[in-house]
Amino acid sequence: MRRPLPVIPAPGQESVWDYPRPPRVEPVGERVTIRLGGVLIADTRDAVRVLETSHPPVYYLPIVDFVPGALTDAPGSSFCEFKGTARYLDVRGGDTVREGAAWNYPDPAPGFETLRDRVAVYAGPMDGCTVGDEVVVPQPGGFYGGWVTPSVVGPFKGGPGSLGW
Repeated sequence: MRRPLPVIPAPGQESVWDYPRPPRVEPVGERVTIRLGGVLIADTRDAVRVLETSHPPVYYLPIVDFVPGALTDAPGSSFCEFKGTARYLDVRGGDTVREGAAWNYPDPAPGFETLRDRVAVYAGPMDGCTVGDEVVVPQPGGFYGGWVTPSVVGPFKGGPGSLGW
């Protein structure tokens, strides 16, 4: 399948088509929050993001910045050719539980060690996620966990017809 035509970023935006492959991990300077079940379950200024060609950034927050009890082990795992084997986590906020809505890399591959004690969360099942003052929209499709904000333009992998990108 042919690569799609990238959207030209406006000032202050970045294109996912300028992100590298293999992916790059970089620190995030803004406050990142996650809400579920009507409560704030994570709040940090110590997030990192993984940037990979055609994908919106995936944000990883320190496990210690989630409220106690917000994360519990869930069944299943997956493998990333770059980051290694991921385990899944259930996410709880108030009386709400989202099964398998988060993941982390307990023993990440070389080059991705900074992800070891961090967790990524699917934005779709949450009440809301923010990066700085921007509200997050989930990456299209159901498999990838990228966070789309007004600062990032695509098109994004994950939607219909993007399998071969």
